[in-house]
Amino acid sequence: MKEYISKYFTLRKHNAQVAWKKAKKAKMCYAFLAPYAILFTMFYVFPVVASIYFSFTYYNILESPRFLGLQNYINLILQDDIFLTSIKNTFMIAIITGPLGYIMSFLFAWLINELPRWVRSVAVIVFYAPSIAGNCYVIFSVFFRGDAYGYVNAFLMNMGIIDKPVLWLINPDYMLPICMLVILWMSLGTGFLSFVAGLQGVDRSQFEAGYMDGVKNRWQELWFITLPNMKPMLMFGAVMSITQAFGVCDVTMALCGYPSTDYAARTIVTHLFDYGFSRFEMGYACAIATLLFLIMILCNKAIQSLLRRVGT
Repeated sequence: MKEYISKYFTLRKHNAQVAWKKAKKAKMCYAFLAPYAILFTMFYVFPVVASIYFSFTYYNILESPRFLGLQNYINLILQDDIFLTSIKNTFMIAIITGPLGYIMSFLFAWLINELPRWVRSVAVIVFYAPSIAGNCYVIFSVFFRGDAYGYVNAFLMNMGIIDKPVLWLINPDYMLPICMLVILWMSLGTGFLSFVAGLQGVDRSQFEAGYMDGVKNRWQELWFITLPNMKPMLMFGAVMSITQAFGVCDVTMALCGYPSTDYAARTIVTHLFDYGFSRFEMGYACAIATLLFLIMILCNKAIQSLLRRVGT
């Protein structure tokens, strides 16, 4: 046993010496990587670590953090009914808009890829515009106004479907579906552009080889040739779709108010915003952010495991 332990530590020491020698030889590479590594650590790694630390404390910015252990998480899961409502709303948004937006992004990119080049360029701009237009979702507050001057109410009243205006953005029965509709309209974002670029990068000779090997139609071409060649883009699009679906906040706050009626449009990020920027209970807000971070990682892993099976 002692001999085995001695060999183990000797091997570890040898590997460390070899790694150090390789690092010394590549010191210029590390020097060029250092600015990005420092910025990434400062603005990405450190905030995540700090958030996890503060999630175990009571911290209101004005006073020093006071360690509470798991109390914030216990309060979140067992006592905070509004947080449970926000989890339900967020998962409903993620389950409906996430996959639908992801599939729509790919299908639109696939259809656009078949167009002539100049038409494709215009179509990409048209489909991508809502995701970069800032607060363009506010126009839906005009469509769904709660009086007779709202476009939806005016249309339905003229058609005789309703006899009085509906309070679309105040009634809890309609708030979340309308927000989902707006989120779907804005879902053609960065993932859509990655799909367009990925489709352009597929080697055309593979399609010819596929038809010689028995590919008979466009669907088989899509499954056995296009999708396997686009796995990196599919992974990237999945990550972006998860991030957008779980990070919904601005749309619900702008359309349904803050807070929304009966918290019907409350999301996890809205709950985080409430405790972090309205109440300044940063420890509690960090606990919410940590749970959201873990949920997104688990969902990301699950989707990646599914995408690995594409084309196999």
